[in-house]
Formats: sequence, structure tokens, C-alpha cells
Amino acid sequence: MQRRTLLANLMASLMGSALLGVSPAIAFEVSKSDADWKKQLSPAAYDVLRHEGTEAPFTSPLDNEHRKGIFACAGCALDLFASDTKFDSGTGWPSFWKPLPGAVDEATDRSLFMVRTKVSCHRCGGHLGHVFDDGPRPTGLRYCMNGVAMTFKPASAKPV
Repeated sequence: MQRRTLLANLMASLMGSALLGVSPAIAFEVSKSDADWKKQLSPAAYDVLRHEGTEAPFTSPLDNEHRKGIFACAGCALDLFASDTKFDSGTGWPSFWKPLPGAVDEATDRSLFMVRTKVSCHRCGGHLGHVFDDGPRPTGLRYCMNGVAMTFKPASAKPV
């Protein structure tokens, strides 16, 4: 009888996850305990990267970052976006029309009574923001990212 109850509970959990759009835990190349993430990240970055929070619009210095360089994950330093794909979307968040190859993962987000596509770091799974289909050419996409989820690495003035 215990085995039947265990199997029934497992099936209910899996079906509930599928219905709610929740995916099972995924192993990432960079994986830390919640306590370690909390120690490493600022409170705002921790909220966004680890709990899918959103920073207030027009508060990120990266929204006004216009130098050549790379935008990287604040959690694991994976390069995410090249500066030449950044554009001013007028939304108050750093926006890009294309990520670097293999840098991000996308998944359906059914929170807030809508369907969106969430974007996360491929290496650590940190939440970065969402992608929308109202961006500029050539992709027509707008990767609307939380600035606190990223760092900026300026291009070096001289090649080494």
C-alpha cells in the first residue's frame, strides 16, 4: 500500500508541474547552495537571478551603457550579449536583439496570468529577463534583461 501511495503522489507531482509549467530541477555547470548565492550576489541581483524578480525600470546603469564590450552573467560571468546587439528599447531595461551563441536558455513563463518567454543563463540557470517579438532587425527580437543580473566587461583598448 505504501508503494502505491508513493507512486500516486509522484504522478500527481509530475502532472501538477506539467500543468503549471514548472520544469524539474536541472543540473547546471555552475551550481551553488542558496546560501552561497545569497553571499555572492547583491540583494537585488539575488532576487532577480535566483528568484525571478524584476528590477524597477530605468534604475540600471547598464541601460545607459554604450561602450564596446560584453554583457555577462552576474552570477557566473558567462558572456551573454555583445554590445553591438544592444539597442535603446525605451522600456527602461537593457535590451538586445540577439544573445551570444549558446549563452542563454529560453522557456515558457506562465506567471502573472500571461504567457511569455523567460531567458536564463545557460551556465548557472540565473533568471535574466524575457524575450519579446517586438525588437529591431535583423531578428525582430527584444531580449529585455534585468541590469542587476549582468555585469559589463568593456573591450580592451589595445589587443594583448
